[in-house]
Amino acid sequence: MNKKVLAFLVATAALVFAHLADAQQPKKAPKIGYLSTVSPAALSARIEAFRQGLRDLGYIEGQSIVIEWRFAEGKIDRLPDLAADLVRLKVDVIFAQSTPAVQAAKKATTTVPIVSVSFDPVGTGLVASLARPGGNVTGLANFTSELVGKRLELLKEVVSQVSRVAVLWQPVSPGAALRMKETEAAAPSLGIKLQPVEVRGPNDFEHAFSAMKKERAGALVPLRGALIISQLKRIVELAAKYRLPAMYDDSGFTEAGGLMSYGTMLADLDRRAATYIDKILKGARPADLPVEQPMKFEFVINLKTAQQIGLTIPQWVLMRADKVIK
Repeated sequence: MNKKVLAFLVATAALVFAHLADAQQPKKAPKIGYLSTVSPAALSARIEAFRQGLRDLGYIEGQSIVIEWRFAEGKIDRLPDLAADLVRLKVDVIFAQSTPAVQAAKKATTTVPIVSVSFDPVGTGLVASLARPGGNVTGLANFTSELVGKRLELLKEVVSQVSRVAVLWQPVSPGAALRMKETEAAAPSLGIKLQPVEVRGPNDFEHAFSAMKKERAGALVPLRGALIISQLKRIVELAAKYRLPAMYDDSGFTEAGGLMSYGTMLADLDRRAATYIDKILKGARPADLPVEQPMKFEFVINLKTAQQIGLTIPQWVLMRADKVIK
């Protein structure tokens, strides 16, 4: 046999066998980096919703997909290192589950796609616009300006005589200034005067509630932030101790014993985030995926807490609630 022909046949056979070997190799499972500001315990329902969203699309953790979980446990200064760690692991996409987490992830990489659930992504500079995000960040917004006014309206309906409302907030939290601005804009038309009360660390809460009582606040509205979320149970307990009717932005507070909450259904946003991850894994660019605005809102009332602090919830308000905890 001609040496050239033999060499061609050998080379062809080698290519065929290599192709068959590659075809028999199991396809590498995509890797998702999950980055959160708070602890897993504070996010159990949202984590399950995220997993369910992936399962609905055919992704099974540990089988068809790998998830690298990273939690800052309420310490925002840990986020940059956690984000950098996910980038080093060469994840295919990062799911950043709060505004500080998205900001940390965006600083850590300009190439790895980031799916976010965040507060006002345009106002905080995460995306260029909702319709055309640009860059490597897309996802879902968890806030609309109408939410703040609605919370104060509902609070006023329940505590009709209230004129002074304490606003518990963490000034250094991303988006905090915007939330406070919206709250200040909504208060005057309802005849409400605000008492801003700052917290900067876990040891500030007892003093903060003492200040509310001293200034005779008639109700409480905490503004969402990493520290506020991480101290959920403590805030609920202190509100009960000082008999302050409180309106929260997350049903997690009400489930933990808070009086009322009105806000975006965050678990639903996390579930929907899975559709973004699916599109990106199939080749879509974050820059071309419009950011979604929240569409589902939930009003929850805890009657047990109302009884505990000696407050009667009007019947017409109860009828408007999506859920009443008895």
